[in-house]
Amino acid sequence: MTFPMFATIDVNGKHAHPVYQWLRSEAGGALGSAIKWNFTKFLVGRDGHVIKRYAPSTEPEQIAADIRTALDAE
Repeated sequence: MTFPMFATIDVNGKHAHPVYQWLRSEAGGALGSAIKWNFTKFLVGRDGHVIKRYAPSTEPEQIAADIRTALDAE
C-alpha cells in the first residue's frame, strides 16, 4: 500500500481532511475551531481524545511536561 506522504490537504473548510475535522471538533482554538497556521500542535492521549491544543508559536520544549504527564497517566 502506498500513499502520498507530502500531499497538500485542507485543514479548514468543507474539504478539510477528516483527521483535521476531528482535531478541530475535539479542541477548538482561541479564534474558533479553525486552524490558523500549519504549526498548530495537538496532544492526543492514549484514549484517543485531544488533551490540549497548542498555538503555532508554542515551542516543542514548552509541551514536554504535558507529554510526560500524558505518558504517566493510566
